[in-house]
Amino acid sequence: MPRLWEDSVEAHRAAVRDATLDAAAAVVAERGLASVTMSEIAQRTGIGRATLYKYFPDVDAVLAAWHDRQITEHLAHLSAVRDRAGTATDQLEAVLRAWAHIVRESRSQRDTPLAALLHRDENVERAQQQLRDFVRDLLTEGAGTGELRDDIAPGELAAFCLHALTAAGSLPSEEAVSRLVAVTLAGLRPA
Repeated sequence: MPRLWEDSVEAHRAAVRDATLDAAAAVVAERGLASVTMSEIAQRTGIGRATLYKYFPDVDAVLAAWHDRQITEHLAHLSAVRDRAGTATDQLEAVLRAWAHIVRESRSQRDTPLAALLHRDENVERAQQQLRDFVRDLLTEGAGTGELRDDIAPGELAAFCLHALTAAGSLPSEEAVSRLVAVTLAGLRPA
């Protein structure tokens, strides 16, 4: 069991929370959703069950917090990818490629009981809206410079891009994902 202690109470709480989320994810990965118990999470985290209950009321809350963390990390990654690219079109291409790879990497989790549990949460809808807005803003900027089409509302094009890239989850290779992104980008060029 890891010993969790930090210099401040706030840092300690954050460390316990992160360790708890990591432990829950490990149990799910090793044994499946039905195997996750508060006792197992507490043991792997290195804390008592009573302490764990101070942080989370039940397993569902732990898993929802883990999923929230994943969403936050994905959005931060996409922002970093955008910030490293040049023009609006370069930024959009980089973000769409990164998103397609995230979709492909998470394909093994998509049709699991965990996914069903987590994707009914209102936080998922909020995250999906953030992603649509993120892509929409890039499309708006690209249309403003003439690099991308402006004959279709950017919000509609954002939905097109994100829905098209969900197919990345079923593609057999990285090369196929690259082709899918290229086809999606081709549909965004000015008429």
